[in-house]
Amino acid sequence: MVDLPGELTKREALMHALATEFAQRAVLTSQWLGRVDFGWGPQRIKDVSKGIWNPSSYAATLTIVSDPDSEYDDGDHGDSLYRYSYEKRPIGQDPGGGSNAKLREAMRLSLPIVMLRKVAAGEFVPIMPVYVVREEPEHRRFLLALDESLRFLPDPSNLTDDQRRYVERVMKQRVHQPVFRSRVLSAYERKCAVCDLRKPPLLDAAHITPDSASYGHPLVANGLALCKIHHSAYDENILGISPDYVVHINHQVLIEVDGPMLKYGLQQMHQRRLWVPPRVGERPDRDRLDARFTEFKQAG
Repeated sequence: MVDLPGELTKREALMHALATEFAQRAVLTSQWLGRVDFGWGPQRIKDVSKGIWNPSSYAATLTIVSDPDSEYDDGDHGDSLYRYSYEKRPIGQDPGGGSNAKLREAMRLSLPIVMLRKVAAGEFVPIMPVYVVREEPEHRRFLLALDESLRFLPDPSNLTDDQRRYVERVMKQRVHQPVFRSRVLSAYERKCAVCDLRKPPLLDAAHITPDSASYGHPLVANGLALCKIHHSAYDENILGISPDYVVHINHQVLIEVDGPMLKYGLQQMHQRRLWVPPRVGERPDRDRLDARFTEFKQAG
């Protein structure tokens, strides 16, 4: 017999431990996921080679891995759900059996699971809690709600305008923003591109082209790893970055006299060379920088 209250307690403790680590590191590594102590001693919470992790002491799947570059057809399904393919089984065996059975049990018991979204080799972003809400055996897949509130939409495939706006906001906050931040901070080796600060809790992934724009896509080349003060300064056009990767400070701010934060945090960053990722494809897009730098100059 399943001890549902006890199982839920363990899952909630696990999610708290994952959230705490992610807040400090901006990523969860395979090594760390191999020994996580969330109150019951160190436990592995991710399979070494499979996408579905079913520890024997749990009634249902505990974690799943979503890899955008894998052979599986996983991804957004409609406006509010996420499709997750069956784990492949040997020819001749029940395609819905094996590890898939415990994922089905998570659906039956309405148990929350953790999705580990791969963002780089051995690096993951936790999306939680996730719920299995439907199975489509004809397509050999499950459908997931990536937020608890999305489980209760009356018809996820036919949303009203208000429901769609709500779903877009939830998905942006729960999935797209954390993944974008993790990828950008990983590319920038978890340091501010302006001042080299290496404290992930104080780092943001700033958009060059705002995400509200039609072409403000969540690409690493449209991102900058900035500490919170330099992110705010960039958003307010106090700090600008030219397409040749040089930092500029607004002239009025340069001539102000104030405390050490203004002097060392902003004024001394003027004409500093921006630190950019080693991989060319992850460096800031120069055309985007140019358009944004024009705004900075126009702001004075």
